[in-house]
Amino acid sequence: MQDKQVAGLFLEIFLVVAILGSLSAVAIPHVSQMIQKSKAEARATEYQDITTAVAEMLLESNSGTLEPIGPTTDMSEVHTRDATPLVLSDYLLGRKDNVTLGCSYSFTADGTVLQMMP
Repeated sequence: MQDKQVAGLFLEIFLVVAILGSLSAVAIPHVSQMIQKSKAEARATEYQDITTAVAEMLLESNSGTLEPIGPTTDMSEVHTRDATPLVLSDYLLGRKDNVTLGCSYSFTADGTVLQMMP
């Protein structure tokens, strides 16, 4: 009787592990896809925030132009050509410590923003 109970217990454990393995084989790819999708959406939102801030900064600028800058993740380096330059990081409200999502950005004099993926 004892051997039958032990064998039944091992069979139950084996079935539970097999079911959990099957569920995780289905779930893990979907979770990975959701993570990738959310990262892409976050990058798009960040890009929109930066381009909106650049447009607002250029509207308030006397010169209406930026000092062109190559790939950077530090938004405090982006400024206008005014005598007292306006700085982009001042226009990015809600962006804590100018943290970008792994993307770097280039800025042209006319305010065009290019996002470079990591």
